[in-house]
Amino acid sequence: QVQLVESGGGLVQAGGSLRLSCAASGRTFSAYAMGWFRQAPGKEREFVAAIRWGVGNTYYADSVTGRFTISRDISNNTVYLQMNSLKPEDTAVYYCAARNSPGFTVESDAWGYWGQGTQVTVSS
Repeated sequence: QVQLVESGGGLVQAGGSLRLSCAASGRTFSAYAMGWFRQAPGKEREFVAAIRWGVGNTYYADSVTGRFTISRDISNNTVYLQMNSLKPEDTAVYYCAARNSPGFTVESDAWGYWGQGTQVTVSS
């Protein structure tokens, strides 16, 4: 069983920055990819960014490209999401996810492990 624990959410003004962290633990952690999704009130969960754990390839939603950066620390089984130039529309609960199966997908149903979520609120 893999456990994912997010941290780093909070309230920030538009234009500001936040850094989210997600620590993975379990008997044997071996993910194909880890990623971040978000869900705003009244909206479906959407893909934000992902990273292939082994080779480090990164993927981003168009809405965050150039503003968000995903990275990982293999030695600590931790993935990060650096969020810059935040906008009010980035307000959401951000979820960390892990996927063991090969192949990249933005479909949340295809990601098997989830954290509890962390709130990010961007004020205008």
